[in-house]
Amino acid sequence: MSAQAILRNCGIQPTPQRIAVVNFVLNTTSHPSADDVLECVRKECPTISRATVYNTLNLLVEKRLLRTQVLREGTIVFDPNIELHHHFIDEESGKIYDISWDAVQITCGTSLRDFEIREMQVVMKGRRRKGK
Repeated sequence: MSAQAILRNCGIQPTPQRIAVVNFVLNTTSHPSADDVLECVRKECPTISRATVYNTLNLLVEKRLLRTQVLREGTIVFDPNIELHHHFIDEESGKIYDISWDAVQITCGTSLRDFEIREMQVVMKGRRRKGK
């Protein structure tokens, strides 16, 4: 589906700037910050403003096409993978990898029996083993 169709289906007026943001964020496997999006989209749309990028990203989150995550310290990143999944952060490169939901097994035992868990996510950090 085209970026223009995605925006229209969500009730968002397609503009060249919004189309450029959608084309980038919904077709990336990275987890970009708003500044990353701005930097990449400016290559295609040099006059785009920071406010337009932020507003478009927030609209996409509101329409549930993106999720926000705090995976890098002090930085919100945007995740185009809205399915349940976990993350691994490579401490050397800073790259964030999606880990399938089923790849991680979690047991809470009785310590949380008084709570209703709505959502859960595991964020693992590490680095590639030497020689790999």
